[in-house]
Amino acid sequence: MSTAATDTGFAQVAQVRFKELRTRLGLAAFIGATAWFFLPGIWPAVWFGAVVLSQVVDWAVFRRYRMHPEWMPDRGYLILSCAVTAIGVAIYSGIAAWLWFDGGEIGRAFALVQVAGGLLHVSLHMHQARPLLISAVATHGAYFLGLPVVSAILTGHWQELLIAIGCLLYMSHLVVAVRQSNATTSLLQGAKEQAQDARARAEEASAAKSDFLAVISHEIRTPMNAVISAGNLLRRTELTAQQAEHVSMLTEAGDVLMGLLNDVLDVSKIEAGKMVLETEDVDVRARLASLARLWEPRAAANGVELVVEAAAEVPECVRTDPLRLQQILFNLISNAVKFTQQGRITVAVDWIDGALTVAVTDTGCGIPADRLAHIFDSFEQADAGTTRRYGGTGLGLSISRKLSEIMGGGLGVESVEGQGSTFTLSLPMEVSVSRPAEKTADEMEAGALSGCSILAADDHEMNRRILNLLLEPHGCRLTLVENGAEAVEAAAVERFDAILMDMQMPVMDGLEATRRLRQGGGVNAGTPIIALTANALDVHRQAWEAAGVQAFLTKPIDPVVLAQTLAEACAMSAAEPRTEVA
Repeated sequence: MSTAATDTGFAQVAQVRFKELRTRLGLAAFIGATAWFFLPGIWPAVWFGAVVLSQVVDWAVFRRYRMHPEWMPDRGYLILSCAVTAIGVAIYSGIAAWLWFDGGEIGRAFALVQVAGGLLHVSLHMHQARPLLISAVATHGAYFLGLPVVSAILTGHWQELLIAIGCLLYMSHLVVAVRQSNATTSLLQGAKEQAQDARARAEEASAAKSDFLAVISHEIRTPMNAVISAGNLLRRTELTAQQAEHVSMLTEAGDVLMGLLNDVLDVSKIEAGKMVLETEDVDVRARLASLARLWEPRAAANGVELVVEAAAEVPECVRTDPLRLQQILFNLISNAVKFTQQGRITVAVDWIDGALTVAVTDTGCGIPADRLAHIFDSFEQADAGTTRRYGGTGLGLSISRKLSEIMGGGLGVESVEGQGSTFTLSLPMEVSVSRPAEKTADEMEAGALSGCSILAADDHEMNRRILNLLLEPHGCRLTLVENGAEAVEAAAVERFDAILMDMQMPVMDGLEATRRLRQGGGVNAGTPIIALTANALDVHRQAWEAAGVQAFLTKPIDPVVLAQTLAEACAMSAAEPRTEVA
């Protein structure tokens, strides 16, 4: 046994002996009372007093192990510990000798049972520290074997040696039991250590995966911001029909890539149990109408009719997570449009027992019966050729079902190959009495940003160029800086209506710059700050919220959302009293 293992064993024994101190004293009181019943006199009381004294010494010596589990005692302290153990056992079992010689047949039987119990106790509770085990077992064994041997010698009744032989058999069985117990304990400890190692490796792998996804997300979003923004800027220019078609191909491919990236991130969050839901008031019919406007042209291009039907019982407004509700419905309608080449797609909405029920029925290719059970598995599609024929990754339905379950509902499917499919979503919700004011892109007042002064911090020259091109037509004055330190310096000399802040920048990152602006007490301490970053994970959003931002926007930039968010921030800033900079 190594020194480290021995030290740990001594600490474990010390903890066990401390926990069982009251039990040992209570048992000693019972033994003393029983002995007095057999042989009334002063000796049981004297014996009990000696036991109490020995336990006090035991407590004092082993306290050091309890207080310092990793302490490495010297040889002298180990000898002291073993000596205290042996003396304590000698005193505790000393009453057995008195009962053996003066207690008659009943006293002898009681003495042997008491010592046998002591042997069993120390064997099970001291095997972690071999020196202590040997000290205790040797002392108990001396009584257990010595009493019948000494008695046989003194009385000449050699048949009493048979009792000693029986005691030897008992001790041999006890040795086997202790070895098995040690082996079992070692196996359990090994299994526990393996499980802990496996858990640690799994946690490290999960953390590595999260870090990898965060990096990949950031690195993909940064160039995609330039690609998609360039496509949106091109749409504002005079284009020929062929050029317009090329731009549409560019932006649609970018949307597909971003959808794939978002799906992968959602799967990772769901698997890690980090999906966080938000609850807001949602206008059900307005959301459905928005989705219908998005997908009707695509369905019509395939010669398919898209119909949305809402029962009268469906409430005007409910409380749920609007983003996740829209994500599920988007995936269901997207699948229906993708796999339906003729006929009709029906989105039937009903309100059943406090749950919003949406059934999306199509007349498409349907799903083979042998694939139906796997259609909600990640990266699963109806057949191996589905990806080549229709595109997609097989993540949409998996994410939709898992989201529905997280939201307390469910998503099921019925399908007949060659006839079509029906996906039924059921989500329990609360009915809301208030109706949310949902703004559209057309409702933003023209010139809402005209004359506004906006500070934008981003270390990528291309991103700064894109911001300038996107916001210049709105008539705002844009101040561009390359890092958080420059943003803090600029904010110290001029009052801005809103501040756009990137996250990862050299010299000073966006989070630190935001904290300094909020805590600095300058003219921009209360200016709305909008995070505009390629770091799109929930942990990043939470970090920005803690820093004190007004809104959190991700790249690629949505021009309409950016303009609307800035307009709201500037309107909020205009309502605040201004302090002129000296």
